[in-house]
Amino acid sequence: MQRLSSATIPPSFVSASYFPPMVDFSDEEEWTQDRLDGEFPLGDGDAETEAFVECPYCGETNEITLDPGSGNDQEYVEDCQVCCRPWLMHVRYLRDGSAEIEVIRSDS
Repeated sequence: MQRLSSATIPPSFVSASYFPPMVDFSDEEEWTQDRLDGEFPLGDGDAETEAFVECPYCGETNEITLDPGSGNDQEYVEDCQVCCRPWLMHVRYLRDGSAEIEVIRSDS
């Protein structure tokens, strides 16, 4: 029987003894509504995730899904759900979580 040293064991099988134990600190103060509002002001985490845009080729309205986790300023290609032509999408998230969306023809 062959014996494996820790140097030959893949990282996913290495013991987790190198990680410090997780500690749950007791909170001296109660989480009142005023404290919650102070820590998490209105608008935090409330970004738009859907929008309706008009295809620059056929003019049909398309519902699109937005990904606020990809950054405040995004540019990518999306295909029309009706005519299948590609558009260039530019999405910019504002501080209040709303999204400004610009859709242009990808051949322009």
